[in-house]
Amino acid sequence: MKILTQSGRARRGEFVTPHGTVQTPAFMNVATCGAIKGALSAYDLKDIKCQVQLCNTYHLHLRPGDETVCKLGGLHKFTGWDGPILTDSGGFQVFSLAKLRKIKEEGVHFASHIDGRKLFIGPEESIRIQSNLGSTIAMAFDECVENPAEYAYAKQSCARTTRWLKRSKAEMDRLNSLEDTVNPRQMLFGINQGCTFDDLRVEHMKEISQLDLDGFAIGGLAVGEPAEEMYRVIEAVEPFMPKDKPRYLMGVGTPENILEGVYRGVDLFDCVMPARNARHAHVFTWQGHRNMLNSKYTLDEEPLDTACDCPVCQRFSRAYIHHLFKAGEMLAMRLCVMHNLYFYNTLTEKIRESLENGTFESFYRQYTGLLDKRI
Repeated sequence: MKILTQSGRARRGEFVTPHGTVQTPAFMNVATCGAIKGALSAYDLKDIKCQVQLCNTYHLHLRPGDETVCKLGGLHKFTGWDGPILTDSGGFQVFSLAKLRKIKEEGVHFASHIDGRKLFIGPEESIRIQSNLGSTIAMAFDECVENPAEYAYAKQSCARTTRWLKRSKAEMDRLNSLEDTVNPRQMLFGINQGCTFDDLRVEHMKEISQLDLDGFAIGGLAVGEPAEEMYRVIEAVEPFMPKDKPRYLMGVGTPENILEGVYRGVDLFDCVMPARNARHAHVFTWQGHRNMLNSKYTLDEEPLDTACDCPVCQRFSRAYIHHLFKAGEMLAMRLCVMHNLYFYNTLTEKIRESLENGTFESFYRQYTGLLDKRI
């Protein structure tokens, strides 16, 4: 990771991967099962300034099966996306979707949320699945603890996550040395845990930063705790994150969360929010967010956002999109998902520009409190 410029803790950098260079800060677009929910393909992503596609290990393992994806040449060939792909470890889904699960030192035994069949994922299994998928960046398998958690359990969990990280790294090193590996240059990110306990977070970050990893993520946040607590944890952990490696805040968040994250030294973000909100008729704009089901848009001939130059805003009116939602047309969701992801990708692009030209502080002050406002 090359840092080009800084403003306070905020960083403007370049992150070189086997599938291209990522300009940071960057928002990674979530294609859970190999496609963005809302009928977007990998080819649409080029039109909305996407740099990184994020796919889900747990879901792709269940269907079509990681071995199937491997036989078809890996995720890049399978989806048609030629840029960087990050796959999460499956840990969060195991803990959030599996109603029956048993955590042991070897890994997690759980029941599939699709058909109830018994499954097992540990660090080695997670890395093997991600190796079959052939992603650019694999996430180490970690334990996601619910907030609020008891201090003693959170401490125990951090230690287990570290042991699992070492096993993840050993398995990746082994797989990357094999001749038939889909992507023998696959990169590995470790995940910092510790709930909202600053001392556990710092201690865990110090510990995992000793390992030679390609990047580091802050996990286990944006799971219901107040935003202020999340910002406090980032501030506590950031000084102990390696300066020359990308920092990834997992599952975050609103446009304002991204601004605040960059302000505190984070480089990479992902969240289902822009696509999920779009499918429910909520669009983000430079003036705040709109609910397109609102009857005031019935005769409104303006684009979704007058300050946006996305393909949707160039062609369609608020009145038309309002009508599509009312008529139950799938196109409504597709257009709004395209717009929202373009907005998020443009937000990080404008953040990068402001860092380059020394105006980040004023950009941050201008948009804090505005982007998350309801119109």
